[in-house]
Amino acid sequence: MIGLARAFITGATVLAVAAGPAAADPGRWRATGVSRIPLEYYQGVTSDPGGRLWFDGVFAGLYRADARLREQRRNDAVIPLGVTATEGYNHIGDISWDASEGGRILLPLECYYPGRPGGENSCGTGSIGVADPETLRWRYYVKLDPTEIAKAMWVEASPDGRLLWTSAGADLLAYRASDVSPARQAPGSAPIRAVRRLPGAVPPEGITGAAFYGDRLLVAGQQDTAFRVWAIDLTTGARQPEIERTITGESEGLVVADTRAGTLHWIVTPFDAAGRPPTYPPPGNVLLHFTARGPRTQLRLAVRPQRLAVRHATRVRFKATAKRVAAAGVAIRFDGHVELTSAAGVAEFTVTPSRPKRYPVRATRPDLRPASLTLRAQR
Repeated sequence: MIGLARAFITGATVLAVAAGPAAADPGRWRATGVSRIPLEYYQGVTSDPGGRLWFDGVFAGLYRADARLREQRRNDAVIPLGVTATEGYNHIGDISWDASEGGRILLPLECYYPGRPGGENSCGTGSIGVADPETLRWRYYVKLDPTEIAKAMWVEASPDGRLLWTSAGADLLAYRASDVSPARQAPGSAPIRAVRRLPGAVPPEGITGAAFYGDRLLVAGQQDTAFRVWAIDLTTGARQPEIERTITGESEGLVVADTRAGTLHWIVTPFDAAGRPPTYPPPGNVLLHFTARGPRTQLRLAVRPQRLAVRHATRVRFKATAKRVAAAGVAIRFDGHVELTSAAGVAEFTVTPSRPKRYPVRATRPDLRPASLTLRAQR
């Protein structure tokens, strides 16, 4: 994501607090600021390669903001009444963006009715809803097999766009992104099943939000006032502590996006179940910003063909690598468009130059140093 407004960071200093005092922080991330956000931006946050942000909350609203946190559109009740009547879903967790269907917002759905006899999760099922990123209108939903998961509290698309990750109890689950499609939509289709399970990979705090930093899944959670972010290796399920802060409040969603404010952004709300004074009092909630310490690996970018012919349509193929390994989820900016690289590190564009010119190309991923090149169109 490109550039949160400096005004938000400056305004946040009025809070007169940093990103919470460090407890046994491992020192892998540096706190870089705090930004105020509206109360409705409560449960989750995600971004697209073009730098836009989406938030959801308090229960079922969906909101889009630009890179300067200026709201562009809102839908205070994105879950249709008919879906709530049929399934009981009234709550959305930490959301995700992926590039399927021309771009979509993925909504983890659950029932949340505090105080209801039989428990707050009265429906006992979870689903992934899909919303239009432009209009914020509902498209459809796909149910998750209730024998594997009783509710969906968060969802995060993998960098290559193939898998959608969430959790059930102590385990991480992954579903094929292609299974979340109109062909599998509820209520007419059977629930989909997970294609991967990592037993015991969920930290003891649970997970309130998640985001990918390169190939590692970062997850946020809390135990009372101990707020933590962990990195999980999705090959082995091993986890490593990344951030620890002492905060009075409630941990919520997480997003990785390159901005002037930082790279990792964490929603914290002022709600405290014990009624203690919050670290970040109202109005609204806050985004805590962090930047990773240490050097980043250099991204490499190759292109074929290396020259374009004027007035000829050409398919241009970019290949992104890091340490000679294909890099998925790299944003390639070319000819006014942005595409993400596949698992093979490849992104393709079609261009028809109208005249001789130079095309600047830039490749970025938050955990890597950016790469750039220039492609020339000649007669």
